[in-house]
Amino acid sequence: MAPTEWTVVDFIHRGPWWKNHGIRVLNLLLIVPLLTASINGLDSSLVNGLQILPSWQEFFKHPNGKTLGLISAAQVIGSIVAFPFTPIFADRLGRRPTLFIGAIVMLAGVALQSAATGIGPFIGARGLIGFGLTFSLNAAPLLITELAYPTQRGKLTAMYNASWYLGSIVSAWACFGAWHGAGTSPWSWRVPTLLQALAPVIQVFFIWLVPESPRFLVSKGLESKAAAALARFHSMTGDERDPLIVFEMAQIRHALKMEKEAVANTTWATLFATPGNRKRMVIIVALAVFSQWSGNGLVSYYINLVLEGVGISDAGTKAAINGGLQVWNLVAATSGALLVDKLGRRTLFIISNVGMLIDFGAWTLTTALFNTLHITAAAKATIPFIFIFYFFYDIAYTPMLISYTLEILPFNIRAKGFAVMNVVLSLTLAFNQFVNPWALDALGWKYYLVYCGWLIVELVFVVVFIIETKGRTLEETAALFDGEQQPQALMQTGGEAATMSMGVPRGPGIWVEEEKSTVTDMLEMRETRPRRLGESSRWAASRSLPFKAHEEDSASSAADARSFEAI
Repeated sequence: MAPTEWTVVDFIHRGPWWKNHGIRVLNLLLIVPLLTASINGLDSSLVNGLQILPSWQEFFKHPNGKTLGLISAAQVIGSIVAFPFTPIFADRLGRRPTLFIGAIVMLAGVALQSAATGIGPFIGARGLIGFGLTFSLNAAPLLITELAYPTQRGKLTAMYNASWYLGSIVSAWACFGAWHGAGTSPWSWRVPTLLQALAPVIQVFFIWLVPESPRFLVSKGLESKAAAALARFHSMTGDERDPLIVFEMAQIRHALKMEKEAVANTTWATLFATPGNRKRMVIIVALAVFSQWSGNGLVSYYINLVLEGVGISDAGTKAAINGGLQVWNLVAATSGALLVDKLGRRTLFIISNVGMLIDFGAWTLTTALFNTLHITAAAKATIPFIFIFYFFYDIAYTPMLISYTLEILPFNIRAKGFAVMNVVLSLTLAFNQFVNPWALDALGWKYYLVYCGWLIVELVFVVVFIIETKGRTLEETAALFDGEQQPQALMQTGGEAATMSMGVPRGPGIWVEEEKSTVTDMLEMRETRPRRLGESSRWAASRSLPFKAHEEDSASSAADARSFEAI
């Protein structure tokens, strides 16, 4: 008879997450790495908001063309310089130290930027901020993805990128408030730059309260620390022998073992060494490109030029529209993040691309009507179309770009694959920042037609290549690309390890495994799993398998248990 297949669903907490003390504390601690996305949103949106301020324009002598493109791209250039180093730090030092280093470097950049006396120091400071930000951007999502409770992982990783807009909201409204409060004083642009230091300071002081990634710890041979961390936050009882903890540890060990057998030494070439990895990288690179080349870069970095293109020239009006758009983006992105596990990744990507294509076509039409026929109503209609466009963009690409990338990458190439995604993201972003202002000056509304054609390409790719990953652990998801046998082995091995009885612990995280029959193990596990007070044992009865099936599988399961014990 075929071996019983297990998934993490067999062992997870089944009540509201806020009633589980471990999950509640863990989610609170994960706010620290989650701040990284908000830092990115603030840093990336700042120049967009500063361009609206008359004081910034006057202080830096109204930069345009190549100079404006260099100011916008300086942070990206710093990021590209840092990319070769970030996965090395994340894989060798750990996720927490890498994030700490990034926060320190960013604070140095913020200090230089806020004190800049000319365009050169300002550009240099932007580059230093980008360099430090890349360390944090590489480490934070890895830490969140690898540490989150299984049922919370999809929402938290999706919320990570969605929280980008928290930073952009602070940036937009800080510029708006500074314009009203300080007018033409240089402090109207220096104060928003100083706000960039707030979140990195929080990370510097509180990141050490967040546990290290269990997958990183296991990869370094620190299994007792990994089990202790999982037990503290994933188990309702804090017991390392909790079936869920044993299941997770079993899957992590087994996944790492399979990956080490497949690739003795992981290098950059490993990213393209197998058909499964090549398919992963095609999807990852494509999504990174789509996230910046869908037309969103026009407003995200040059809203001043876009609004002037439809006749809006008042600084206060432009700042208010920018601030309102960022709030709208946050609402839309958060909605998408909450729908990830309900509708699925593939469905959201398709809805997003269809909506963007239709809306951007309408946006292009209204802009063309205003510029060619000077129809005022068309200019007014453009603003709602910008908001609608961002709704469709935000429900998929904002919450899922990072989470989907991390979901489909196995542990041994996760850091490097994520770094490649960030490199491609930065290169396409740099293209946007350099080319968009030139193209808008040269082509005007006709430049929008290029994006209309590209959105068709994006939709075709999403329909053909995006794979649904809803309802799987990281290891099961990553194994989808490598054939059916591997996810089956992961589920089976994790389930069998979880149903083994545990002896008395010999120190933190160390125990002796004693073999029993499959029937006894399964019944003990399901009858003694952590429960909320008053919960009946109906679950165990309803989930138990036929006795005869267990009896037939007893010998093979015991053999599998012995082989797994050696991992």
